[in-house]
Amino acid sequence: MFDFFKKSLELIAPVSGKVIDLSEVPDQVFAQKMAGDGVAIDTTGNIIVSPVDGVVSFIFKTNHAFGMMLGNGIELLVHVGIDTVELNGTGFERLIEEGTKVKAGTPILKIDREFIKEKGYSLITPVLIANPDKLKEIKYNTGIEVEAGKEAVISYKVK
Repeated sequence: MFDFFKKSLELIAPVSGKVIDLSEVPDQVFAQKMAGDGVAIDTTGNIIVSPVDGVVSFIFKTNHAFGMMLGNGIELLVHVGIDTVELNGTGFERLIEEGTKVKAGTPILKIDREFIKEKGYSLITPVLIANPDKLKEIKYNTGIEVEAGKEAVISYKVK
């Protein structure tokens, strides 16, 4: 009844670059929203930051992706690049450990973008809400250039 009092929550850009629609991601798992709903960023930066205050619940051993659990039950996934798991961690540096409570903008990963691009991998980075069934509303800020830790890329409301 009082849903209009619920304000939208935001996820900020975890990396600098251009925000694109998930349908433009060259991987069907992301493009068809099988891993969650959100946006992707065609990256220009080399530091990946937390898109929100929360706990880093896991970082893949290959350091190419991390997940977060938020206090409102929302689960996030930030996946750096497409098929970058095949690099077995080369080109990725973990800056914090799993279980760390972070603020939005806290550096999580550092990437060697030149190395990754030389190896032929795309650095398009999906930023996903892994459990979109918990959402009442989601809005995407696509088509804009963003700076890591600054602009909102997704705004959402929880059911």
